[in-house]
Amino acid sequence: MHELAVAQGLISEAERVADMHRALRVEHIVVRVGALSGVEAQLLERAFLVARAGSHAETATLEIETGDIEVRCRTCGAIGPATINRLICGPCGDWQVDVVAGEDLLLVRLALTGLEDEDEVGDGTPAPAVSPCPATIL
Repeated sequence: MHELAVAQGLISEAERVADMHRALRVEHIVVRVGALSGVEAQLLERAFLVARAGSHAETATLEIETGDIEVRCRTCGAIGPATINRLICGPCGDWQVDVVAGEDLLLVRLALTGLEDEDEVGDGTPAPAVSPCPATIL
């Protein structure tokens, strides 16, 4: 189950960012999974539940965004959308294309709580920090 290794890498990166911000907990993780990444979203969700145990993200929720596929045509130079089983240029129909998006697995955002220097929202409760985290997991 390759998704377990991916989930463990995701937790490691989330913990690194939490430590960098001196946060006690990771509350929410958003990850973008490209359609050609080889990662199954349902399996990643299950593996995440195992990988988060005993970490700063032990109670964190996982949100998975699906990334679209884009190709660049070697013949006409057009860049456009494609589908998993049809990696061809839309404008000219050529099959000689390079994938420019869709193979990625990206940690997009984290919500952190328990920060040392937390700002407070209007009612006196600590505001969770949201950290944009463009980091490739594997």
